[in-house]
Amino acid sequence: MTAPRRNARTADDLDEREVDLAGWRRALVALWWIPIAGLVLGAIVGVLFSFRGGTTYKATALLSLGQPTSPGGALVNGFGTNPRAVSQITSSASAQATVEQRAGLRPGALRGHVSVAQVGSATGAGAARATPLISLTVTGANPAKVERATDALAALVVARTTAPYVGTKIATFESVLKTTNKQLASITARLAVLNKAIEKSNLAPLDQLVLVSQVDNAEQRQGNLLDQQATTNQQLAFAKNIESAKVITTAKAQKASAHSRNSSILVGALIGLILGAILAIAGEGRFSRASS
Repeated sequence: MTAPRRNARTADDLDEREVDLAGWRRALVALWWIPIAGLVLGAIVGVLFSFRGGTTYKATALLSLGQPTSPGGALVNGFGTNPRAVSQITSSASAQATVEQRAGLRPGALRGHVSVAQVGSATGAGAARATPLISLTVTGANPAKVERATDALAALVVARTTAPYVGTKIATFESVLKTTNKQLASITARLAVLNKAIEKSNLAPLDQLVLVSQVDNAEQRQGNLLDQQATTNQQLAFAKNIESAKVITTAKAQKASAHSRNSSILVGALIGLILGAILAIAGEGRFSRASS
């Protein structure tokens, strides 16, 4: 009993759709000038939209947050190694005000024009040990000021993340290296004097034995200092290149993807044509009643 009713209802729906489509065709034919006017007006709006806002530039700097370690070699996780810290720093009003002043921008010029993104993604067991790479982008109308603002923001991020902690380690390593180099220079001079003294032929055998013993001790001390110097240089290089936050690539302003005039005209004309067709279909009934 239900199947015939359903089939009858489906047939009625198809008839109604055919009637609707026929009415739409009649409306578009009768009021053809409305879609055409919409197409022309849409194209004009598209041209005007393509001129809106002028040229926009963007500059991007690539940052590494670094991966500091404790004196025992364990990884140090904190605010400075959190990629979200960059977003919090660069979006803060105080940081943007400082950068705007350095870059010669008007107050508030950076608001809404700074974006931060993490380069790549780290997943799996080694994700916690990955050193985050951050791209920092600034957009604006003046390319030189955009570059200065991006570099200034990048320097600010470095100064407020891992750089202070690792900077203390670097200063310590440099102090140790300076002392080691002084001791090596002193021992090298002492060895030169001892070797000259040994070369003298008028020394007694006992005196020569004492000098040779002193030379051996000095050379042993020199070897230990050379090992210490190599280790300190490695630690210093690791702290500077791996542990500390740094700017990998500085900013270079480029034209952002602006609105294409042709695409703006095409999209505007298409939208105008569709709106005009809708108006023609909706107004066909009123137009027919008015004409009758």
